[in-house]
Parts: sequence; C-alpha cells; structure tokens
Amino acid sequence: MKKSLLSWSALFACNLMWSLQFTCIKLVQDQVGAFSTVFIPMVIATIFMLPFVYKDIRQNKNRKLGDLKVFILLALVGQFPAQVLMTLGTQQSTASNGSIISLTLPVISALLAVVLLKEKMNGLRWLSFFIAIIGVSLCSMKDILGVDTNTQYLMGNILIFAGVLGSGFYNTMCKKIAHQYTEMEMLFYSYIFMIVLLFPFVWHYEGNSITQFSSFTSNTWVGLILLTVFHNFLSMILFFKALKNLEAIQVALSNFLITFFGLPIAVIFLGEKLSLLSVLGGLLVLVSTILITLWEYKQQVKSELDSGILKT
Repeated sequence: MKKSLLSWSALFACNLMWSLQFTCIKLVQDQVGAFSTVFIPMVIATIFMLPFVYKDIRQNKNRKLGDLKVFILLALVGQFPAQVLMTLGTQQSTASNGSIISLTLPVISALLAVVLLKEKMNGLRWLSFFIAIIGVSLCSMKDILGVDTNTQYLMGNILIFAGVLGSGFYNTMCKKIAHQYTEMEMLFYSYIFMIVLLFPFVWHYEGNSITQFSSFTSNTWVGLILLTVFHNFLSMILFFKALKNLEAIQVALSNFLITFFGLPIAVIFLGEKLSLLSVLGGLLVLVSTILITLWEYKQQVKSELDSGILKT
C-alpha cells in the first residue's frame, strides 16, 4: 500500500520535472546547439551518479558484459530520439506544436505496453484515459485551432513525433528490465552509451559550445541546470523507482500530467496567460490521474487483504 502511494507521488514529481523540458530548451537555444543541450546536462548527471553506481556494481557480482547490449538498444532507439530529436524538433518548430504532438506520448506508451509487455487496459483505465484526452484537448484548444502546419515547421514536427516514439519505447522497455537493475544502473548505462553516441556530433557540429561557458547568460545557465538536475537526473531516478512498482500503462496514463504542470510553468517563465478552458482542462487531467491512482490503490489493498486471508 505504502509502495503504491510513494510510486504515484514519484510519478507526479517526475512529470512536473519533465514539463520543464520545452521551456528549458527555449532558454538555452540562443547559445547552445541541440546536441550540446542534451550532451552537457547528460555528462554532468552521469558524473553525479558515479559513486552510487559503483556501490551497486560492487554489491552485485552477477552482471555480465553481454547484459549491456539492451542498453545499446535503449540508447539508439529510445534515448537518442527522445532527447536529441525532441530538442532539434523543438528548436525548428513552435512550442505550441511541440506540446500538442507530445500529448501522444501516453497513447503510444500505453499501446507499446499492451504489445511488448502484454499488459491490459481495463474499463476504468480506459475511462481515465478518455477523461485525460478531453482535459488535454481543452488545455490545448487555442493552440490546436491556431497550430501552424506549414512546411516551415514540418520537419520540426516530424522530429518531435520521432522523439515521442523514442520516449514511449524507452519507458516500456525499461519496465521490461526493471527487475534486473537498480534505478541508478539503468540510467547510468543508458547515459554512457548516449554520451558515446553524442560526442562525435558535438565535436563536429558544436565544438565551440563547450569552450564558451564564460559567455553564457543567466537564462542559459538556468536552463542547463534545470535540465541537468531535474530532467536528466532526479526525474529519471523517481521514474525508475515508480516503474518497478507500477505497470507501464499506469505510468503512461500519468504522462498527461505533463500538460497540466506545463501550464503554470509557461505562465511563470514565458509570461503566457491561462484561459478558462485551459484551467478546466487541467482540472480534468488531474481528476483522471487521481481516479486511476485511487482505483489502483484500492485494488492493491484488496489484493493484499485477500492474500492475508488466504495465508491464514
């Protein structure tokens, strides 16, 4: 029971942190290229993890080098599009288009969980899913009606959607291996392969970014720090902890909260205004998540009580 509540609390927190991504990319894009925007925070976050991962490796002597091949797949098919293509797409498109396209993440993640993990969508999950879709639609109604789909932003939109597909694949496959690795190990190994993949791009296209730290503005530093601490480190640790105790579909449904949390963040950092529809839509997203949270918690309590009765 306690694990379930802690897991859902962790999901709330990491979705809040993930909702910072688009704002952070916009804060740094004037001085830092797309590859460096991913590379710099990821390298720093990886260094943060070294002492923790070293402890995990020492405690578990059964790891084999062959086991790491799954992380190559996660880096190539999951992290690279989710991080790099999403950043490139956001820089080439608009924030509105990026937000709308990213709303497909819960749908994609839920479908992948059904296909790859054989999980099932029950009645209440579908209800929560549709309530969240209505809420998200209301949140984005103004942007949906005014979305710019001309050729100027077409490539950016395609890249953002490719990033969403990568995120969905990464989230689902991590659930499949969550019982074999600690949270720190899964994140650390994924990042190591990502750093190896990214380094040639950074060196070739954006070598100057790494040597111009002294010229970074306060906005650039704020964006990089938020991406490092929240997006690349803390949020992912909380995500993996939750993923160990919840089904991938439950985690996918919680991703609708990114839009809900993104609204006040846009107001605070970008000076955007909230409409009545946005407020109403945000409340519906919150209601849908609370609905599925309480139901899953009730089901777990019932299961534990039944198990206790059977044992006695």
